[in-house]
Amino acid sequence: MQYIITPAAGKRLIGKAVADKLSKYDAAITGTIVIIAGTTNAYIAEELLEKLNQSEGFDKKRFFRGISVPPKIKTTITGRLTDESKFIGDVVIQKGKWLKGKTIFDILDELDEGDIIVKGANCVNVKDNKAGVIIGHPKGGTVLAALQVVTGKRVKLIIPVGLEKRTNEDIDYISQILNKQGSKGYRLMPVTGEIITEIEAIKYLWGLDAKIFAAGGVCGAEGGIWLNIEGDDTNFKEYYSIIANEESFFND
Repeated sequence: MQYIITPAAGKRLIGKAVADKLSKYDAAITGTIVIIAGTTNAYIAEELLEKLNQSEGFDKKRFFRGISVPPKIKTTITGRLTDESKFIGDVVIQKGKWLKGKTIFDILDELDEGDIIVKGANCVNVKDNKAGVIIGHPKGGTVLAALQVVTGKRVKLIIPVGLEKRTNEDIDYISQILNKQGSKGYRLMPVTGEIITEIEAIKYLWGLDAKIFAAGGVCGAEGGIWLNIEGDDTNFKEYYSIIANEESFFND
């Protein structure tokens, strides 16, 4: 069967898969899970907190730091909204309890092997199994904080990223261009970990094989992807009826 997945529907789909995966790790009960704020991670946090019956007080519409928006929406030099008064922090779950208001910076020194960090990305090269994170903060932001313990303590890194952000470019090479002296604008940090796109989400949840065969559209389908799904898609078809009308991030 063939389905068109809009970016918003893709975020919800990835959110469902990653939240389910996280709930089955030991870290959900005995360790720490850090879901770093981001628009895709907002759906993951929402889904996981609902599973834990702790969703009260969570608002995914303000669960981000830097954000990509049309030029008419004003942002700071680091890519953030000018008003961050409603930012609720990252979602830090320790021994099954949401520590409201905490961020990765508050919990960084406590993280250890067996814990999990979920960090979104701004680009992904599927063939290279590599993602890239835009950096606006002069000290590298949350991604450099995460990589300290991912590399230093073997904390697991999960990278949820929608296929709307796919690129065929060598992310390492692009980062060299953006990060070299004299360049202007944002920088880029290449990252590797467990990358989960809509394709991995569909495989994980229903055991189905999905492939992109077209992309794009209008009237809300901008950035959407057409997927051909092979296998018994009965359960996915039912789920698709729910997410097919998922609205854009600021409107749902």
